[in-house]
Amino acid sequence: MKIVLFYEKPGCVTNAKQKKSLRDAGCIVIERNLLDNGLTLDGLAEFLGNRPPTQWFNPNAPKIKSGEVKPEMLSKSVALQLLMRDPILIKRPLMVINGQKLCGFEQRRVEELLERELEAKIKTACSNSDESCTEIVFKF
Repeated sequence: MKIVLFYEKPGCVTNAKQKKSLRDAGCIVIERNLLDNGLTLDGLAEFLGNRPPTQWFNPNAPKIKSGEVKPEMLSKSVALQLLMRDPILIKRPLMVINGQKLCGFEQRRVEELLERELEAKIKTACSNSDESCTEIVFKF
């Protein structure tokens, strides 16, 4: 049985489906509120890894959609500081699986770390107001 530490935005429909999929695969999911996460700057950076800052941000965050925040214009250090101040901007979920820290729900990587396939294909982008984020496609 695998343990998954799962940093989420409470109320996110897609995060709920992701957690259900993990539990259906036999995982124990330990939930953490991403908006009140207690992560340090260095701790958050460990989840983000070597990806470019554009991949650190939730594309459906209101400040991203409105153009107020433009991740492609930010240096890594400025982007990291911004994510710490406004965690709603963080691409979610953040997860720890087998000691590996992940930013976003990349299903193939999750399945690789779990050493099993998940029953459902989960969309990765979510916004509570986005009806399409509730879509779930089952494998047959």
